[in-house]
Amino acid sequence: MVQRLRLFLLSCGGAGLLLLVLCLGAQNLSERRALNLGIGKTAPLPTGFIVGVSTVLGVLSGGSLAALLMPPQRD
Repeated sequence: MVQRLRLFLLSCGGAGLLLLVLCLGAQNLSERRALNLGIGKTAPLPTGFIVGVSTVLGVLSGGSLAALLMPPQRD
């Protein structure tokens, strides 16, 4: 249980740090595009920011899935 919680918290912390660095780095990007979601468009966002957010979501979902699928530890 402690191993799962530690892995989940480490994954959340890593994803949070990646998102912070991404937000700081995306401020100076000039080329911005809007995404068409079918029901509307998003605000114009830099292309690197969109790719970075998908990477952060992948790190977060992969870490939480690894924490959930970890076999139970025998004491």
